[in-house]
Amino acid sequence: MGLLLLLLLFVVLTGPGLWFWGRSLAAGRWRHSTGWFAGTAVLLVVATGLTYLGGSLAGGSLDPEEACHADGQTYDRAYRRANFDEYTQWFPLHDRCHAGYDLVPAWVNPALVVLPVLAVACLAHAVRLAVLHRRTRKGTPGPS
Repeated sequence: MGLLLLLLLFVVLTGPGLWFWGRSLAAGRWRHSTGWFAGTAVLLVVATGLTYLGGSLAGGSLDPEEACHADGQTYDRAYRRANFDEYTQWFPLHDRCHAGYDLVPAWVNPALVVLPVLAVACLAHAVRLAVLHRRTRKGTPGPS
């Protein structure tokens, strides 16, 4: 019940934004829209945060031994003690059961690099479009 309520809250909060984002995308207005690129940058930052949260909570349990056994893997205490700094660092995210198995999905760390880079690129393009719109309104030619 709690998960359903959380999903409903997520849809209510993000639904209108995703609706307008998708409409601009479908209509083709996004190419020259400063707001679309700025909004996309915000969505990418939110996706980065959700990805980090999902990666850091990988395994679904506060007990790593239990999470490893739930995934059908053996838990190596000696490996965990020897590599303590590996699973306590902020980036890259790891939560290994043993040397050959990580509870954090393989796509999480690359996504944590790509999503912020795309957000910065979208924000930079939004600023570029804003400058071009301002220059054309003043009557001065902008760069091509």
